[in-house]
Amino acid sequence: MKGIILAGGSGTRLYPVTQGISKQLMPIYDKPMIFYPLSTLIQAGITEILIITTPEDSQNFTRLLGDGAHLGISLSYAVQDQPLGLAHAFIIGADFVGDDSVALVLGDNIFHGITFDELDDVDGGLVFAYEVSDPQRYGVVEFDASGHALSIEEKPTHPLSSYAVVGLYFYDNTVLDIAQNISPSQRGELEITAINEEYLRRGKLQVRKLSPGNVWLDTGTFDSMSEAAAYVEVLQKRTGQVIGSPEVAAFEHGLISAAQLSQLAQPYMKSGYGVLLEKVAAGDKD
Repeated sequence: MKGIILAGGSGTRLYPVTQGISKQLMPIYDKPMIFYPLSTLIQAGITEILIITTPEDSQNFTRLLGDGAHLGISLSYAVQDQPLGLAHAFIIGADFVGDDSVALVLGDNIFHGITFDELDDVDGGLVFAYEVSDPQRYGVVEFDASGHALSIEEKPTHPLSSYAVVGLYFYDNTVLDIAQNISPSQRGELEITAINEEYLRRGKLQVRKLSPGNVWLDTGTFDSMSEAAAYVEVLQKRTGQVIGSPEVAAFEHGLISAAQLSQLAQPYMKSGYGVLLEKVAAGDKD
């Protein structure tokens, strides 16, 4: 399975800050925002990843993450010239995906506590739903009495449930053809909801409800970024866990050794992030 991180967009909800820097390069507590979705893909066992950015920010992402070799993974980069929708990522990344299945994660979404099982055997599509208080902001899933998905509607005025589709999607290779054949929405974008609706029409969409113990944070506004940073800070200080660290994810999945993790920690010692990495390398999580 290949992975795609969509880290484009203009970040208008974060102006004026994002007029000078990509949203996904801004900090969520002690690490850049993009570290979090990158670690999610690594935790899902994905080691070949394409990062889609804007033309202005491409070099900054490359300078931050390189080719991924230091993490035991392979990182590639592509450019989205205009914000043409989430589903546009599968058109941009078609050659990268090739004949494989693919996961898409949004560059401003943070996940914690989700376990990934049998992803290589995805037959159709797999998405996750999370109960929210403001479903009008998201793609919303309607379920029947047995918990099976009946419909998905993008940003509905009158939501049929309080379950939002989160920014993490797993598809078989059919998604490439589906993306090529959907039509732009009224706002001129290729919507991910259109892809999910097509899989649902074919009877090939699994919708897995996340439990209250799982965490999904959408960090697209100043308030949500602040809340996410507070969550990461409190959890790391109380538990000793390192949240959203691609270095730790790579170590835990056997992609790098303890010695390599310790080496990666050294440039970050003054910031404190390196101290956390060093503790994990030493097997000390207290």
